[in-house]
Amino acid sequence: MEKRDFRRMGRTASVVGLGAWQLGADWGQVTEADAHATLQAAVDAGVTFIDTADVYGDGRSEQIVGSFVKDRPGLTVATKMGRRLPQEPANYTLDNFRAWTDRSRANLGVDTLDLVQLHCPPTPVFGSDEVFDALDTLVQEKRIAAYGVSVEKVEEALTAIARPGVASVQIILNAFRLKPLERVLPAAAEAGVGIIARVPLASGMLSGRYDENTTFAADDHRNYNRHGESFDVGETFSGVDFQVGLEAVRRLRPLVPDGATMAQFAIRWIIDQPAVTVVIPGARNPEQARANAASAELAPLTPETREMIAAVYDELIRPQVHDKW
Repeated sequence: MEKRDFRRMGRTASVVGLGAWQLGADWGQVTEADAHATLQAAVDAGVTFIDTADVYGDGRSEQIVGSFVKDRPGLTVATKMGRRLPQEPANYTLDNFRAWTDRSRANLGVDTLDLVQLHCPPTPVFGSDEVFDALDTLVQEKRIAAYGVSVEKVEEALTAIARPGVASVQIILNAFRLKPLERVLPAAAEAGVGIIARVPLASGMLSGRYDENTTFAADDHRNYNRHGESFDVGETFSGVDFQVGLEAVRRLRPLVPDGATMAQFAIRWIIDQPAVTVVIPGARNPEQARANAASAELAPLTPETREMIAAVYDELIRPQVHDKW
């Protein structure tokens, strides 16, 4: 699989990674055996980058990933921190960072975490010199090898990219979320900051598997967070109304190349953005992991196809989401 550079980390990553939220919680139950089988299928398909967080299943995802990577050198594991306490800027302190990263180090079974990302903190945190000084201290103490940020908003990403110690920005990027193409991706490419594209399938909407009769389990965020009841609504279906998303998918489906799935088409669109370092679709079983990785084998989409994707976005999606994030 193609590898791309995290220039400020001095590492490369497979252009398709694996998002491990599903292996912890909030997407229905996944057994530990199924989680390990999913991770193995992804790695066998060329994936070298796994993204998790300390709150995914309250550490369960980290523990599963940690037990898997223990005897598998060469993989990069990114985790996230900051959502175990109320989302208040005063909680983003060096003492808390030490405690949070110590817990993640124990969960993952490592002395030094490869990459730690602030997990969509409040906007004022991005402007705090003290916060980033504390992150630099974690690097000096060898608790972490590098740090980045996960963001909701374009302006947060741009603020982070301007800081010299930030190695990566994780941001929602998919055919329903085009705004990062305008300023974030060019700024990251110029600065050498890696871009981790999350929510690539708009919570599965862009897989093309849903219709008006689709239902989700009570413990699935696509049920309980559809209107932002538990966290930012942009994390669920990229903030797009479910019915509008279904209509957009119907219009995009004829663009899917022969031999590819709708999901692979959506992931390939992200891979085609040269400033993207890695896209991190989730998977709940080995078949999904293999299919996601195979997206990297598709031919790049044609300029005409990209223009038609943008046209669907402009008509249906832009009015709902473009100015919110």
